[in-house]
Amino acid sequence: AAFASGLLVISRVVRFARGREQNRQKCFHQTHQNTVPRIGGLGIAVAYLVGGTVFFLGRPEFFNLEVAVTLVLGPMLMFGVGFWDDLRPLGARVKLLMQIAVATLIAVNGLAIESVTNPFNGVSVQIGLWGVVASVVWIVVLTNLINIIDGIDGLAGGISLMLMILLINVCAGSGRYLPALLALVTAGALLAFLYFNFPPAKIYMGDGGAYFLGCLIGVLTIYSSQKGTVAAALVAPIFALGLPIIDVALTLIRRALKGLPIFRADRRHLHHRLVDKGYSHRRSVLTLYVLSLICLLMALAVFSSKGQLVPLFSGVLFVGVIFLVHSFGFVPEKYSLKHLWDELSDVRRESRYIITLGRWLELEAERCETPEELWENFQFLAQKLNLFQVRLAVEEGELIWRNSSSYGRTPSELVTRHVPIHSGSIHGLDIVCEREGNPEKVFELKAELVTEAWVKAANRWSQHRRQEVRFASDSLEDKRVDDSAIVPPLPDASH
Repeated sequence: AAFASGLLVISRVVRFARGREQNRQKCFHQTHQNTVPRIGGLGIAVAYLVGGTVFFLGRPEFFNLEVAVTLVLGPMLMFGVGFWDDLRPLGARVKLLMQIAVATLIAVNGLAIESVTNPFNGVSVQIGLWGVVASVVWIVVLTNLINIIDGIDGLAGGISLMLMILLINVCAGSGRYLPALLALVTAGALLAFLYFNFPPAKIYMGDGGAYFLGCLIGVLTIYSSQKGTVAAALVAPIFALGLPIIDVALTLIRRALKGLPIFRADRRHLHHRLVDKGYSHRRSVLTLYVLSLICLLMALAVFSSKGQLVPLFSGVLFVGVIFLVHSFGFVPEKYSLKHLWDELSDVRRESRYIITLGRWLELEAERCETPEELWENFQFLAQKLNLFQVRLAVEEGELIWRNSSSYGRTPSELVTRHVPIHSGSIHGLDIVCEREGNPEKVFELKAELVTEAWVKAANRWSQHRRQEVRFASDSLEDKRVDDSAIVPPLPDASH
């Protein structure tokens, strides 16, 4: 029932959203070329309700007030928070407060963790009222974790499906058949969603779907742990989510060390790095599926052993973290601590300065009458950052700015980076700097933050003026420099 209703609803949503503009502006870190609707979570939520209704009609004795609040109302309210954000973006603080409110409603209605069992020695500790706090934190963390990994076609849906397979086994093995059957219902809804979401995706689950799944996973894991004892039933999902947990942890550490906002979206997640290495979206997601499947098998082994294998697999995951750090270049290698600290300090100062300029440009966008005036303000930002040249590729052609201080002298070795932008008529930015004074890490960050600043400012101008950013043909000609002054892109734009 969930699979059939999911197929029907999501197909209708795809058909309805096709060709309609999305209220939410695209972010520069998104990699899809075409507009993809991000309200697929509606189909998942409706399919869950349909499948659950079919079950409860057949077995009404399972339905009570506690079930209605914790397994139906709570996840649907969390879906509502995300769906609202999909339609009309909310601030991060507002979303977090609403998530905490929903999680608290669930926890105080009979779903609070009562005791914690140490998986290493089997000793249980009663935590009293702290159980409500632990339940709220658990649900909110899982809600945001699923949302964070939703960065490439099919990834969040596939990992959530694996979690549901685990929960079916965990819940049934714990004698909790109600959450096991609801996990089965959710698996059916996810299969229907993945039919439309597997690369190339026709629809995304959006924040609504991610919040719903994360909240439901959190609730079902607490139910599966006998509603009180945190043992193998709660530890197993942590292993199943090992890959996204490692990815998010490394991401937060990296942003903190670089002085970037913790919740800032970027292109540095594992799936982005696989794409940067030349993997297609489909090959990237299949690779991550294999790694997640290994984590799922470890989770099943942890549950079957009643937690006795936790120390062994904890060591395996630790080795996996070391492998990922070195394979994907999350941190510099062969650096002394002093060298590393000095480099990080420089990067932090540079990033804070660029972010400040970017905020100014975004506010200034509302004062600009035309896109040409916005481009002139962007040139001031480029001048302050001592860029050598910037080329903005738009649908009508290109605009090129070159630093006035570079005329009349021979530049030293240049480095360039092309950052694609999939936002309306704007296609990308080429950032050119002199290598001297711009180490690779600093230049890479500078190019990313400069592009982000332009995208946010252009989005602010477009939203304020209620029109798309388009440059007049005569302004393109005026903005061009002589052919002799144009610095051609390097053969490999990644260097």
